[in-house]
Amino acid sequence: MDSYNLDELQKEEAIVTYAENLALEPYQAELVKLQQHLEKYKEKLVILFEGRDAAGKGSVIGSVSRYMNPKHYRIVALGKPTEKERTQWYFQRYIKNFPSGGEIILFDRSWYNRAMVEHVFGFCSEEEHELFMKHVVPFEESVVEHGTTLVKLYFSVSKEKQSQRFEQRRTDPLRQWKLSEIDLQAQSMWHNFTDTKYRMLKYTSHEKAPWYVIRSTNKHKARLETMKLILSKMQYEGKSETLNFEADEKILFSAKKELEIMDKAQLKENSK
Repeated sequence: MDSYNLDELQKEEAIVTYAENLALEPYQAELVKLQQHLEKYKEKLVILFEGRDAAGKGSVIGSVSRYMNPKHYRIVALGKPTEKERTQWYFQRYIKNFPSGGEIILFDRSWYNRAMVEHVFGFCSEEEHELFMKHVVPFEESVVEHGTTLVKLYFSVSKEKQSQRFEQRRTDPLRQWKLSEIDLQAQSMWHNFTDTKYRMLKYTSHEKAPWYVIRSTNKHKARLETMKLILSKMQYEGKSETLNFEADEKILFSAKKELEIMDKAQLKENSK
């Protein structure tokens, strides 16, 4: 591609990015209103961002928090547990990061590591996994009943798009730090992750904290639908009466709907 065409392509991409950011700003302004409401009334909000590697969780978190007051929100992305933490109750290190009144906590991966990554790669025992699956719903019900709003988001990306994003990370010096050993195995473990995703959605989505699945192949649409969902779940002062908060049903799904889609895909695969 000659330099002229490259320059033109860069200009087109810049225009698209500008238009997409402009479309997000009214919802980001609403998130600021929501944050101010939570601060005023000392309410607490926890949002879980889950999904496969390269599903776009980080970029969505960045867009959601872009204009928020940093004094009243935190992004929590925990690394491997320490030797001391390994001896503790599994949920303990997550609870340490829970919000006080007026705070929002955004978990970039959460206690559901045990349901997905740890289980698939054998980082926990089968007994530890089963104990987690048994106790996570009562744990979350208690969290909600004690006054914390809990929003659980699962970002779903296609195998092809995940592969493309891994390749971008591999070749881009600004993104190489994102590529881990786990990432390199994710494609070969695709079906294992699919099976654990199915079980997680089926058994850990409940009335007080249901799962919402967001198609994240298109990052802009994923950002937009995430903001709309968070805002539609909350009541706050000054909420816009003209902004559209309705979900795009091609992007946002309930856990029940996603399970139905996965069942149909499995039947189709079995019939081949």
